Amino acid sequence: MSDYFEIDFLEVGESKSGDAITIRYKIGEHTTIHVVDGGFQETGDSIVEHINKYYGNPSYIDRVVVTHPDGDHVGGLKTVLEKFSIGELWMLRPWNYAGELIYRFDRYTSVENLKKRLKEIYPNIATLEEIANKKQINIYEPFQGAVIGEFKVLAPTKSRYLDLIVESEKTPESSEEKNVLSSLAFGEITKKAMKKVINFIRAKWGEENFSDEPTSAENEMSVIQFSLLCNHKILLTGDAGRLALTEALNYAPRIGLTLPGIDKFQVPHHGSRRNLSSDILDAWLGQKLSSKPPNGTEKFSAIISVAKKDEEHPRKAVVRALIHRGAKVIDTKKGTLCAYFNSPDRGWDTAVPLEYPEDQEE
Repeated sequence: MSDYFEIDFLEVGESKSGDAITIRYKIGEHTTIHVVDGGFQETGDSIVEHINKYYGNPSYIDRVVVTHPDGDHVGGLKTVLEKFSIGELWMLRPWNYAGELIYRFDRYTSVENLKKRLKEIYPNIATLEEIANKKQINIYEPFQGAVIGEFKVLAPTKSRYLDLIVESEKTPESSEEKNVLSSLAFGEITKKAMKKVINFIRAKWGEENFSDEPTSAENEMSVIQFSLLCNHKILLTGDAGRLALTEALNYAPRIGLTLPGIDKFQVPHHGSRRNLSSDILDAWLGQKLSSKPPNGTEKFSAIISVAKKDEEHPRKAVVRALIHRGAKVIDTKKGTLCAYFNSPDRGWDTAVPLEYPEDQEE
């Protein structure tokens, strides 16, 4: 068979969204399996089953990439690491940089104590590290410029990543632990309140309304990967926010990536309004069109990982903005999606794109 790729965005979660992506591609005589994130802990078995069913029941996975430490991206990878032989694990571990960070944490004078605390704060990736060490899986740093098979890392840089560790509400620099817990509790209350007060307004074609609020530091840590597979430009974003996407955008010319223009675009953070802006979408995907392209003539595909009963995602403003630039927007609410070229036929139905929302969040 000629060169091909298949990128599967797995169905994750029932009411709360997560991300799990499995990839198989063939270049020349070599076929590679590349896994990006693993959803929640209970997602792990589904990933294993999917890989066995559609990727030829392999015993070996070439590469596993952890985009950032949130539980809706990391949990299921524990099962993946336990069930398969893994060639490479690409994952950032904050405690590895404790020696460089300690002067920025007033409460700590011992590097070892800071390492211990960071492992407590990020238990999901600490667990993966333990499994990798036990199974002698090599762990690599996915900083900007790293090459992961046919994928290149566009963000984060190490310097920005270290800043984000310090800025995170989870780390000891920002507040005492009890204040963090209070903040989280307040955040949940605010979130519930927001669900009740969100208003929608009728909007004309081309009008866009993104949130002014930033996304979390952990989301901004997301590893952004780019690949040119079978002449298709593919961008995987994790939960990247505007800072990460801008950093990746600025790096793109250094790897010869001409923009705008992406063929397969993973929409960050389940289609949140806090991760994108009109300017960023212009730079990555192109300017707004004068009208919606007819079905079947879209310029690119935009894929959103979102749980079946997630009432908050994707945001209408995000779906509108993507369609403004000629996207075929599809999400995982109806099940796993496969973006592919020249790959083995599975007999799957064609995904139905999302309709253009005539209104958006106020």
